[in-house]
Parts: sequence; structure tokens; C-alpha cells
Amino acid sequence: MHVEVPAVVYKEMSADGAGEASSVVAARVAAARVVQAARDRSLVCNARMPAPLLRRFCGLDTAGGRLMERAVTKLGLSARAHDRVLKVARTIADMAGAERIAAAHLAEAIQYRGLDRRP
Repeated sequence: MHVEVPAVVYKEMSADGAGEASSVVAARVAAARVVQAARDRSLVCNARMPAPLLRRFCGLDTAGGRLMERAVTKLGLSARAHDRVLKVARTIADMAGAERIAAAHLAEAIQYRGLDRRP
């Protein structure tokens, strides 16, 4: 997965109090890991979710299904890439405290995959 990070203006980098504290982010990650482990004891993290659990815990609503279909078609995603996008979307939803994967979570995961595929 790649994340595009734009250049930051020096004044923004040197400003006091800018950004989220690492401890806050770490707490959110820890909470997401607890949710992932509660889903199934065999899970260390969503990245290691096997296909049967993927189908069980990464279901998409109608809008999400249409979005995924367009992404598979336009980006030429393989079945493996499809599953990886679902796992990332599940993690994004967990980080947001959401029970289900929303179209916005899926769109963010697809965007990361799209950056991987750029020439």
C-alpha cells in the first residue's frame, strides 16, 4: 500500500499544536486491534483474515458493491487484490469505530490500491 503525502509548507511544520498526537493515534490503533481480535480469536489483524472470515466480516452494502465492481473493472483488480482492498477497508472502518464497511471506507481503500498501480 502506498500513501501519497503532499509537501508541507514550512510554517505549517513548525507551528505548535499542529496535527494529532501520536498517543491519540496509538490509542485508536489499539482499540481497532481489540475489535479485530473480538471478531475472531484467530485474527491477529485484518491483513491475515482468511477468505471465509473475509466474506463474513467484510460484506458490502449495495453502494459498496457497485463501487467495488467499478474499481475491479477500471483498475483491473485480481481476486487477490479485491480481497486486499476489502481487508484495508475493514481496517479503515475499524479505525473509525464503524461496525460495517461504508462506501467512504471502501473508496479510501481503493484509492490506496490505485496509488500502488500508478506507473
